Amino acid sequence: MPDEKPPRDQRTQVGLMVRLSYASVDEFVERYATNVSRGGMFIRTRDPKPVGTVLNLELRLAGGETVVRARGVVRWIADQDRTARPPTASGMGVQFLALDEASKQVVDRIVTLREQRGLAPGLVAPAPVADRPAHTPAPTRAPAPEIPLPPQTPAPQPPAAAATPAATPPPLPGAALPPLPGKGKVGAEPEAPRPAQADLGAPHRVEQVSAAPVKVDIGLPDAPLPVAKPSKTVIGIDLGTTNSCAAVVRGGKPYVVPSREGYNTVPSVVALNARYKVVVGHNARGQLLTNPQNTVHGAKRLVGRSFESPVVQDIKNKFAYEIVGGPEGLSAVRLGPATLTLEQVSALILREVKEVAQNHLGEEVNRAVVTVPAYYNERQRAAVRQAGALAGLQVERILNEPTAAALAYAYGRNLRQRVMVYDLGGGTFDASVLELQDNIYEVVSTGGDTFLGGVDFDARIVERLLRAWQEKTGRPFEGDRVAMSRLVDAAERAKCALSERAEFELQLPFLAAVEGEPVSLETHLTRDEIVALVEPLVDRTVEVCREVLAARNLEAKDIDEVLLVGGQSRMPLVRQKVEAFFGKPPSKAVHPDEAVAIGAALLAHSLGNAEGLVLIDVLPMGIGIGLPGGRIKTIVERNTALPVRKQYGLATTRDGQTEFELVVFQGDHAEAARCEYLGTLKLAGLPAGPRGMVKLAVTFDIGAESLLTVTARELNSGRQVQAVMSTRDSPEAVRKKLASQGDRQAAAARASPAAKGGQKGLFQRILGR
Repeated sequence: MPDEKPPRDQRTQVGLMVRLSYASVDEFVERYATNVSRGGMFIRTRDPKPVGTVLNLELRLAGGETVVRARGVVRWIADQDRTARPPTASGMGVQFLALDEASKQVVDRIVTLREQRGLAPGLVAPAPVADRPAHTPAPTRAPAPEIPLPPQTPAPQPPAAAATPAATPPPLPGAALPPLPGKGKVGAEPEAPRPAQADLGAPHRVEQVSAAPVKVDIGLPDAPLPVAKPSKTVIGIDLGTTNSCAAVVRGGKPYVVPSREGYNTVPSVVALNARYKVVVGHNARGQLLTNPQNTVHGAKRLVGRSFESPVVQDIKNKFAYEIVGGPEGLSAVRLGPATLTLEQVSALILREVKEVAQNHLGEEVNRAVVTVPAYYNERQRAAVRQAGALAGLQVERILNEPTAAALAYAYGRNLRQRVMVYDLGGGTFDASVLELQDNIYEVVSTGGDTFLGGVDFDARIVERLLRAWQEKTGRPFEGDRVAMSRLVDAAERAKCALSERAEFELQLPFLAAVEGEPVSLETHLTRDEIVALVEPLVDRTVEVCREVLAARNLEAKDIDEVLLVGGQSRMPLVRQKVEAFFGKPPSKAVHPDEAVAIGAALLAHSLGNAEGLVLIDVLPMGIGIGLPGGRIKTIVERNTALPVRKQYGLATTRDGQTEFELVVFQGDHAEAARCEYLGTLKLAGLPAGPRGMVKLAVTFDIGAESLLTVTARELNSGRQVQAVMSTRDSPEAVRKKLASQGDRQAAAARASPAAKGGQKGLFQRILGR
């Protein structure tokens, strides 16, 4: 059947290099015209690959220059027949699955030349995925080759076409046929001479480069390596959702280090380019529109989160790139043939920022203070520290972004104020209240939303553009990932433009095809319209501010200054809402994009100084353990000053019990289903004894960076008990286990005479004091 997949052994990816005898691109275009169409090409070889074989194909000129780089699949093969008149050559018809932009331009030149000479259209059936978008003009000179990555599975195998005794390879079904002789127009000009068909058997040479899939080298170690010699300089790094940057103190003054391109920030984007090389920053951002499925952005929202968590499952289909399950059940991303953990993605961005700082300072830098959202949970903070180690950085401190902004605002000013830091960035929102007293910066309350930021504002505008498309065409938008990336980019541009003007004309030529015809999108947007779309999001941030104040029995009038941080805080609507809520205009003393990095640099500069800064942070979300029935027992409350140590008592629940498990969550809800699963604490090596006689003291240590360490001690002997935090279980599996335990305990309580003692006595026996 035509829709059957080729056998697995025929779908192995093969690297194939064709060494041509032509010296220039012009000679290749002139001589090879009958072998290429926009849909594919015929390769004349004595060793054709089986039908269905996926090829990583390169055609190189005599001087070694690559003239065509493509991904293709063998659709049919032709046998050599010297007795035929004219003789036929052996070879294979290859359909293009993907072409880089330079190769598309070469193919366009060949097809245009053939059409000018009145030759047959093509020898291989067209492949829509290889066609150049209608809106992309073909420049006269090709840029450096860049090939989009292939899909993970090859296209279905069609029935192999039988070889026909013809001078040229047989066409695929659907391919245009040569015009019949004698059917031309009367008086037409004589047809130009037909170019000679290239012989790829000789003098050209076809080489199988590799039978294995292409390997992507991301240039990171498999495990963190210790810093051999710590650098004298310590930099501050703002690891952002949209952009990242580094800052340093020189001559007592902090400043942001410019990037290689001269910008103050580096886009937090990682991509795989045409040569299967990982690129970061501005080079990677350039691929967002042309190769979105291999361009990772917004990874800060996913780092440290379980793949099975509801938040990841909710947003995984909103990105053009693929989000998959990784080691330990955490989220990872697919980048071509490679799977990268979110720690690796963040490490690539941190390494780029580190190298930017090194190039600027002219010295090695391997120490840094790295900032994170205040509302990050313990696993996310640990993941950022791990990413820093993979990037070759000794992370001296994980610093909350609002605290860093407060440092940038108050450092050296000897202020005594209570300030609110309103941090609305590209992907996250934080609100923190700090009390400033000279060089003491004490956080008294914090809150936020790690899924509320500028990208959510963009999404509302994209929805508006999709409605405009449906109104124009009468059907839902059915564009590909590139078209959707263009919509997202246009939404961001419109949002920024309408922060400065009242109206904006948005034009997207040839956005997508409708019934085979390219259709453009033009629409008129106003600031009032955008305000109506995003106002609910801004109201959510104000509600978080109100809740953060209420957690410490504060009111808006108790705040002396409001600091706006993050690129999205530039929106006029944000400033208006903040001013209305607090009753005073926000401060303009800090730069929205640079304040966090500046604050991190100031803390980095103060490390080791006797008169250094004193930072007192708080736990952003409570930490507790799961109880049978899916409830939470909070061990450390939210907004507890850090560092802190709390103990929890346990006793065995059955005779001879030698191990114990505690499920640890972080969050402020009474139900485990609405909290973040941190891991399962496994206590092993307990002495065997009667039920309830072996007692344990479990200690929860939370450091200044909100990182958790758990230890356990057996009270009778006083010896340490092995305590290992594992995250292999999925959150759903853990919650189901707690629920089933609750059902069993409830049934046991109803059947036992001890049930008269009530539920309190039951949980005391299960969990100790």
